[in-house]
Amino acid sequence: MSLRPLSDRILVERVEEDEKTKGGIIIPDTAKEKPAEGKIVATGNGRMGEDGKLLPMDVKIGDRVLFSKYGGTDVKIDGIDYLILRQDDVLGVIE
Repeated sequence: MSLRPLSDRILVERVEEDEKTKGGIIIPDTAKEKPAEGKIVATGNGRMGEDGKLLPMDVKIGDRVLFSKYGGTDVKIDGIDYLILRQDDVLGVIE
């Protein structure tokens, strides 16, 4: 199954953080926070500006991004967890 987000939305796969701290302590799943970093899997075409012209997306497929912790909607596609966000919820691109 494939999914193409609409307008300025993006489909992000969360990047899992290490299960150990730098000191070697293993963090259990119940104590871990959801990562606020992910890889863009799909993007919409962009949003319409006030003048009716299509504004292109600032991000592209394959970019690693930081996003707001509580933004977006969690979805599960083919057993994989994804997050659908608006482009405005992206805080920055990791280069």
